[in-house]
Amino acid sequence: MSDKYLSFKKYPDALQAQDVQQFLLQNNIECLFVDASPSLGSSFSGGDLLKEYEVQLKAEDFEKAEHLMETRVESLMADVPKDYYILTFTNEELHEVIVKRHEWNEFDYLLAKHLLAERGQELSEQQITHMRKEHIAELAKPEQNHTGWIVFGYICALLGGLFGITTGYVLWTAQKTLPNGARVYTYTASDRAHGKIIFVLGIAVLIVIVALKIVK
Repeated sequence: MSDKYLSFKKYPDALQAQDVQQFLLQNNIECLFVDASPSLGSSFSGGDLLKEYEVQLKAEDFEKAEHLMETRVESLMADVPKDYYILTFTNEELHEVIVKRHEWNEFDYLLAKHLLAERGQELSEQQITHMRKEHIAELAKPEQNHTGWIVFGYICALLGGLFGITTGYVLWTAQKTLPNGARVYTYTASDRAHGKIIFVLGIAVLIVIVALKIVK
């Protein structure tokens, strides 16, 4: 099992994130509260809009935590306001809420399932699992068509710029977290290979430039 903590839920309000953290801790799930706000957010007027707080936990605890969160909000289903926005969603939009549950809060997810059932479009757990697997498989695919960045990275690396080294490192090592907690590389194997070359080339050129300046 991995001891690495990954982003489980994101909230714009610190108290909401801390509440979720305490709930999970009370149910014996180790988790962290992390201020993931952009470092420059406070520099802008209205910077509070950029605030983001994460609840992080280990990948192997994602499924259990999701189940606990569902159970927690089920009791709220009877008190849905008549003007709640989810009530106007089409069946297709409700399907999207269910498939992309990581982008929605637990209440909206459960309400979407409830509304579909009321409309005679209830999804079985097997169907939901299949739909999610397809969605996760799509998200797991590496990003394509970064030729421009690769060319730009080579140019910067040959010029000895730190931006070339940074670009190469990002292309080579960048990863993304999937809704199920798995981590996959962001870019294709080919782009990652170019990234590694750009990174090494950039360092080599930078060393040569520094050495020449020292000699002079």
